[in-house]
Formats: sequence, structure tokens, C-alpha cells
Amino acid sequence: MIRTFYTRLTVSMFLLYQLTACVPQAIEPVLPEQTSSEEIAEPSYEPTPLPVRSAYSPGQLVDYVARSGDTLAGLASRFNTTIAEIHEANPIIPNDATTMPPGLPMRIPIYYQSLWGTPYQIIPDCQFVYGPAQVDFDPVKFVNDQPGWFKNYSAYAYGKNRKGGEVVQLLAENYSVSPRLLLAIIEYQTGGLSDPLPKVNVEEFPLGHKSYSHKGLYLQLSWAANYLNNGYYDWRLGKMKGFDLPDGRLERPDPWQNAATVGLHYYFARILDEEAYEKAITPDGYFKTYTDLFGNPWDDNLDFIPGSLHQPAMRLPFVGGKSWAYTGGPHTAWGDGSPFAAIDFAPPAVVGGCSQTNEIVVALADGIIARSEPAIAVLDLDGDGDERTGWNIFYLHLASADQVKAGTVVKSGDRLGRPSCEGGHATGTHIHIARKYNGEWIPADGPIPFDMEGWLAKDGRVPYQGTLIKYSRVVNACECSDAASQIQSEAP
Repeated sequence: MIRTFYTRLTVSMFLLYQLTACVPQAIEPVLPEQTSSEEIAEPSYEPTPLPVRSAYSPGQLVDYVARSGDTLAGLASRFNTTIAEIHEANPIIPNDATTMPPGLPMRIPIYYQSLWGTPYQIIPDCQFVYGPAQVDFDPVKFVNDQPGWFKNYSAYAYGKNRKGGEVVQLLAENYSVSPRLLLAIIEYQTGGLSDPLPKVNVEEFPLGHKSYSHKGLYLQLSWAANYLNNGYYDWRLGKMKGFDLPDGRLERPDPWQNAATVGLHYYFARILDEEAYEKAITPDGYFKTYTDLFGNPWDDNLDFIPGSLHQPAMRLPFVGGKSWAYTGGPHTAWGDGSPFAAIDFAPPAVVGGCSQTNEIVVALADGIIARSEPAIAVLDLDGDGDERTGWNIFYLHLASADQVKAGTVVKSGDRLGRPSCEGGHATGTHIHIARKYNGEWIPADGPIPFDMEGWLAKDGRVPYQGTLIKYSRVVNACECSDAASQIQSEAP
């Protein structure tokens, strides 16, 4: 059925896709009820009139062109409708569709909600994640070539002292956010790339997040990357309906809005006052700083999440014939909150505490180790050795003394190391695994569920709860590592 989904698309749809992929969508297709005075000229990067959203009749069909990473669940939430109604209006979409093909024209039933925000879009989603659009960019070199003070900034981060560009590189890799995104925030809020001397106290709260657990620029940036991800993925997955503005008003993002722009709105609303927020989200705000540094973000015509994306075959992360405990249901891949892309397993002999074990963690699939740092390994499945492209598996809490080295080619089931408590907060020895595709974290429970030997991950009521399901068997996640949480690998 998925193959039919593509073959039934007309040539004109794909021509539309080539013309519109990853270009600014602030100017939406004119809706049938709009007058000619509301029609917008060809896309321009100068400020232009924005579409006016009507008080639509309940269930009225509106035009929408699918973007990279769109899912029916996310669209249904944003347009305040249901997946069933979207299917009814678009019978071309099969029931088992995962991601929508970028450029697919759709008709979506809309149910109007008040307090919609601006339709102006700041950057495309392909420039938000640490994905293919960042392959040719070296943040360390870029920072060192700038006249600002940030190149001489230094912080102790993840086990060693790092200079400004190295800090950004570290955060980009671990949170899987674009280094350009973070650098533009640094410049917009602190002038760190252009001003020779800092005009903010880098040891306090230079980005405006006044939390003593995030004191100093490095921890402020870490919080910013995490919070940006929360907004991006909550909108992408349909978990966000709205958020509070600096003056206390509720704002619901425009239904046509893209995830990267919502992530920036969500971030700026948290740390700026009302006047500063309203400026930051306009063409004269963050967008201008970004374009001054890197050029227009909409010029890179890149669709990084294809339609009908499916996960390749994967095994459980331990040796065939062994039984480990499912100790952590879907939870954050890195940091706190969305995206819930990770799950945890622990060897059965280790119940609580950080005990050393001789049990080993294995490769979920064939690939090459794209990155290996203390307690972290990234397995790249497409073989190019770059975690920004294709499918990648992120492993955390490997015992660093004998973990696999970067550049190692592995087969499914090959040894990567031993589980441990290293690499961050851990209540006991275990392994944490998560998936990325082209830099985007893939939720463990969603249209593309985490599937290992037929075991499918499902969310719980709160992070770390949840289940693995295979046919009629259901295993509940439990830190207790009891018999009911055990799963045996049947892989060779």
C-alpha cells in the first residue's frame, strides 16, 4: 500500500515538491474563501503581508502542503481535527502511512481555535536539527574566525575544558540541534560572535534563564538546546496546543506553522519580555541575525525526512539467548522532556546500584561507529560514518574503559562495550538507546515505533514507564528488574 501511495501521486505534485521543499511557508496557499486582495506574490525574503486566518466553519477543508516529518497525528492536533477526518478528506493516504511525502497537497478539516499566533516562519525544520544541512559546517572553525569574545570563552563540559566553538559542537551532537541555530542565539542575545568584549556576565544568566542549576553560559546553552527541542518535538508530534506568552496570555501556534519556528517561539517566550519577544519572532529579530551570519536559511532546498519512512530491522541490544530487564520505557533521548526517543535495558544480575558487570552491549544492526566518547557511542547504519545522515543509534552509559572506538565497522550483534552508570544521571547499571534519522530524534512510540526483534515500544503515563509489546505478550518497564520485566533476545 505504501508503494501505491507514491505511484498515485501526480507529476504535478512532485513538481510542486521540487519548488517548495524547505522554502519559507510563511506565505500559505490562498484559501478558497479569501479575496484577491489577500493573495500573496511569489515568495520573498523581505517582509510581506501574511495570510489572514478566518474563523473557519467547523470541519471546513483548508489547503495544506506536507512538509518533511509531518505525521497525521501531528497535523490532526494542529488543525484541531482527527486522523479519521484527514483520511476521509485525503483517501490517497493509506491507513498505515507513517511520515507524509514532502510536497503532497492535502485538504485538512479545520476546527477554529482563537488566539492563533503569527504565520511568519523563521527557519525551516531542516536547519533546526543536526542533520544533512549541517554536514559542510564546522562550528569550531566558524567561531574562531569571528572577532567576538565567544571564541575565547572556555568551560568545563562533559569531562574536559572546551573553547566556545567546541562547546557548541558538543551541544549540537548530544542534543542533535543545529550548531548554526545555537550560534545565532548566542549572537542575538549576547553579541558573542561580533563584540570583542562581553556585554553580559557569562558566569551568571547570559541567556536570561534564571536558574541556579543552569548558571554560566555553558549550562545556559545546554538548557536552551533542551528547551528548543521540547518545543520543536512537542509541536511536531501534536503534544503542544499552546504556550504562555511573556505577558501571561495564551498563544496557540498557527496551524500551518513549522516545528522549528514554534521551537524558537517557545524558547523566546520563556526568557524575553513582551516587547523583546514580539521583535525576536519578526524578520527584524532572530531571523536577521541568522541571515547576517549564515545567509538565508530558506535557500537550502532540502527535505530531510522522506515520506513513508520505516525503521530498518534491528535486534535487542544484548547477546542472543540472554535475558535482560526492560528498566526504562520511552523517555528523553538527551536532557529532559521531549522527544521521548530512548528506552533502557539492564542485565538481570544487576538490581539497583552501579555495579560492574561482564554482560555486553551489542550492535542493533550493521554499521560503523560514527562517534565514540566516554560513555557514548553512535552507530551509523548507512555506513558513511556521519551521524548527521541516515539512521543512527545513540548508546549512552557504556563503560568507557573498554567501549568500541570510532571508525569501527560492526555487524549486528557485535560487541560495543559493557553497560554502566557512566555518562550522566543513572540509578543503576544499564544501557540507554535512541534512534535518529537525518539528525531528527525518532520517538520510541509513534508512527515509526522502536522495533527490536518484533518488540514494539509504547509510552507510559509518565517518562520511563511504558511497555514493550510482541504479539500478545506485554512487558512493563520496571527499575526493579524483576522476572516480569525480563526479555530474551532471539537473535543469532
